[in-house]
Amino acid sequence: MDWLRALVILIVFVFHCGRFFDTDGWHVKNPTRYEAAQVWTTFLACWMMPLIFVISGASTWYALKGKAISRFMKDRAFRLLTPLVVGMFTHVAVQVYLEKKTQAGFKGSFLEFYPQYFNGFYPWTGNFAWMGFHLWYLEALFLLTALVLPLLIWLQAQRGEALLRRLDAVASRPWVLVLAAAPMAVLFAALNPDTFIGMRSFGGWSLLIYPWFFLYGFLLPGCPKVEAALERNWKQILGFGAVCVLAVLGIWKGVGDPNYPSAYYGWLHALFTLASWSIILGLLGVAKAKLSFNHRRLSAINEAVLPFYALHQTVILVLGYFIVFRPMPDFLKFVIILLLSLAGTLVIYVGLIRPFAVMRALFGMNPEALRVADAAPADRPTLLVRG
Repeated sequence: MDWLRALVILIVFVFHCGRFFDTDGWHVKNPTRYEAAQVWTTFLACWMMPLIFVISGASTWYALKGKAISRFMKDRAFRLLTPLVVGMFTHVAVQVYLEKKTQAGFKGSFLEFYPQYFNGFYPWTGNFAWMGFHLWYLEALFLLTALVLPLLIWLQAQRGEALLRRLDAVASRPWVLVLAAAPMAVLFAALNPDTFIGMRSFGGWSLLIYPWFFLYGFLLPGCPKVEAALERNWKQILGFGAVCVLAVLGIWKGVGDPNYPSAYYGWLHALFTLASWSIILGLLGVAKAKLSFNHRRLSAINEAVLPFYALHQTVILVLGYFIVFRPMPDFLKFVIILLLSLAGTLVIYVGLIRPFAVMRALFGMNPEALRVADAAPADRPTLLVRG
């Protein structure tokens, strides 16, 4: 899970670097957009954020196990809400400014725009990014955890563990695992995308569907037979997911965008959900089979995941703003944005966040880990406290 968490955040980073060039709306867009880039964006959106919620659910199992509820929620609030609030009032405002500058004709500087940032709520009547743009995940994860916390506690209690053992025996069959996508498929097919609860502006999915991915992820550590089945059958499951996603992309390209409500909309989105869940199961199996090892840098990598996630989109948009409007091949633009944004985000993290306790706290990292690292012997780098 630690390796998978780091890898999927890198995929999110690549995803956002490509958003300049697809055909959907975004905060800053390249003058020329490409259907091929949109296909790539759709493919990643199919499973990227759902996988993150699955990983978050599994991480919550371990974080909650044996910990006082008050301590767990205090830690969760600090880790998720602090970088969200900091981002909403600082660097996310830069993203809104660049959008207004490139798409709404704003002519002033960022300092001139900043007072206007607090006029109304984005995207309805104003500018204030109350969900933090890409940081919506932190807000959604905190609220989701708080809402289902009684269920999570019960599942880790004696009666819940007995239920998990029964579920584990049934769900360890690959076809049963794949069919677990049914509730999510029904929701995705039925929800109106023009409403807030059905809109797909949150990583390509409705906010009402992510709780299913989170709960499935939470159940996973309590189902060892399921984990073993994924490890044995990941090639077949991943292959099935690949066939499903190719079918979705082929039908979408050949028939066109579906309109809600229609039978075409319903079954295409159900197939999209089946593709997503199958790919996620396959990737979990790959991780179990190939990534079950430790490394002396793994703790440091995972410590960097949250601040890297919090910063990356702002860095991408700022650098992209100065690149996409220049006369050069678009693929070269993408490569330059990718490399410079990766380097820039890491430089900010290594130089301005990781070494300082206050900055660590502002980005949801454990400031105590800095003192532990300073006091630890040089030959024991793997004992750093994870942020």
